Amino acid sequence: MATFLFDKTIFGPIKSRRLGISLGVNLLPNDQKLCSFDCIYCECGWNPKERLTKPVIPTSDEVKELLEKQLLKMSDDGELPDVITFAGNGEPTLHPQFKKVIEDTIALRDKYCPKAKVAVLTNSTTSHRKDVVEALKMVDDNIMKLDGGTEEIIQAIDQPVGKFDIKETIEVLKQFNGDLIIQTLFMRGEFEGESVDNTSIEEVDAWIECVKEIHPRQVMIYSLDRDTPAQGLIKVEKDDLEKIATYSRTKLDDDILITVS
Repeated sequence: MATFLFDKTIFGPIKSRRLGISLGVNLLPNDQKLCSFDCIYCECGWNPKERLTKPVIPTSDEVKELLEKQLLKMSDDGELPDVITFAGNGEPTLHPQFKKVIEDTIALRDKYCPKAKVAVLTNSTTSHRKDVVEALKMVDDNIMKLDGGTEEIIQAIDQPVGKFDIKETIEVLKQFNGDLIIQTLFMRGEFEGESVDNTSIEEVDAWIECVKEIHPRQVMIYSLDRDTPAQGLIKVEKDDLEKIATYSRTKLDDDILITVS
């Protein structure tokens, strides 16, 4: 199926299912994916098996200049964003100047659109880095991926590049003391001849136990919405997602907001 890359550092604004009018920031190359996961459902496709050219990423100064230019334009047009979202062609926290970029973005937000939130979509793999944690604690919505509660299902769905340990990941996420959002994509299907399904009662229960430990303020659950690089993947319909949400609410504390999109 067709996938796509974001060909600009600043993209949008777009209407996000979960975030509203979102102005996107891609801190990664505009011509190739750069990620510590290689998710079978990623809209940006696969990580390149061989890099023909060295990845070129924008400097923090370039990001600041481009973002300010776009915010000025949106201000002139009378259409300010609800959120400035760091996403793009892979894992945004891989940017070597990530903390500086976040500091600059918050200053620009405060100047041009103080009502807007700053959000980061991250796969949680770099949250052992002090600078990344400090930056994520600055933003309004640090949205951290957790696509399952077992090592096996995360390996099957997210395909981490390099070492991954779910117990270590949970401990890292606990350092946010509940001030984070967990984002989980539920899906079914097959990949490379093997069944892939994180919606079974066993998998959902294992995921719930992880969420209990992390105790985020919110959990966002969703399913496939765009083309995927892997064939044979099946979208979980809204009714089934609502059932997972309802079941989860019976197991989790009432102060954890669970939303379905």
